Amino acid sequence: MTDSELLKTTPLDALHRELGAKMVPFGGYAMPVQYPTGILTEHLHTRKAAGLFDVSHMGQVRLLGDGAIAAIERLVPGDIQALGLGRIRYTMLTNDKGGIIDDLMIARRAGELGLVVNAGTKDNDIAHLKAHLPKDVTLVHETERALLALQGPAAVTVLERHIPGIGKTAFMTETSATLAGIPITLTRSGYTGEDGFELSIPAVRAVDIARLLLAEAEVKPIGLGARDSLRLEAGLCLHGHDIDESITPIEADLIWTISKRRRAEGRFIGDAVIRKQIADGPARRRVGIQPEGRAPAREGTEIQIDGRTVGRITSGGFGPSADRPVAMGYVDTAHAAPGTAVELIVRSKALPAGIVTMPFVPHSYFKA
Repeated sequence: MTDSELLKTTPLDALHRELGAKMVPFGGYAMPVQYPTGILTEHLHTRKAAGLFDVSHMGQVRLLGDGAIAAIERLVPGDIQALGLGRIRYTMLTNDKGGIIDDLMIARRAGELGLVVNAGTKDNDIAHLKAHLPKDVTLVHETERALLALQGPAAVTVLERHIPGIGKTAFMTETSATLAGIPITLTRSGYTGEDGFELSIPAVRAVDIARLLLAEAEVKPIGLGARDSLRLEAGLCLHGHDIDESITPIEADLIWTISKRRRAEGRFIGDAVIRKQIADGPARRRVGIQPEGRAPAREGTEIQIDGRTVGRITSGGFGPSADRPVAMGYVDTAHAAPGTAVELIVRSKALPAGIVTMPFVPHSYFKA
């Protein structure tokens, strides 16, 4: 049996191949990395119009029961208690050392919570959740649903043609709707830095919805390659690269995800480490890195000052919208201030760069 035969597929697999996608392994799935137009074109199209992403490889989970909020707050540092109905929050599952098992979205619904977790960690996430949930909370893994992301400034225009009034939906809000007669759940969120929506759909109707949206003049299919360059320009973390079980939310510059109440009370796994770092500061921090010139610096590149290694790049490449190389990584806190000059060791050469504030391209999230 070949590796390709071991890969899982999403409900849109045949459509990706029909559209000429180059398929690659990702998170245990065969996924489109790009279509015939190429990553650069796909990236720029999403920034100016609307791109359709298949993210059905991610895990969709429901936690049912009155105790769901209290239970999940023992596992994440996010303030889920304060979430209003229909609102969603970005947070992390943490381990006993404060490290990030996974980052996820949590939506508050009547009598339940909806979670979206990463593909490569979802089996581990679900096992972790089941091991810590009390008996009065039931976990349902929604394996019969697909997930699409429609991202870009024209996303709302496209959806308004089919779901009048959807443009009034607030950022980081979940709502139910009907699209082409198909009941769906939408969140106004995404992973590109652009305005957009994520659509949870019955898997058996995923191709119908995808074809409907791709028939719109503004919409093109977008692969993982452009998804990565878009999120990097937006300064968004990729689990397994910029965050993992050895990195805390404070080191990752994600302290903004932890409310005043949760900082004070703790009572979640790894809280002692995280609260100490909040009080004393971490030894390292995630920062934006701007290489000078046109040569990109990739993951693993050493960051040096005066010949001494002070950190490493965790994500790097060329930013098509920024029209220059962009990167992020971790450096010793003493050298994390924007404006700090550093050198990147690329092919044994020291190339000049600087610590900068992220994002590299301004966010365009919807604001009412």
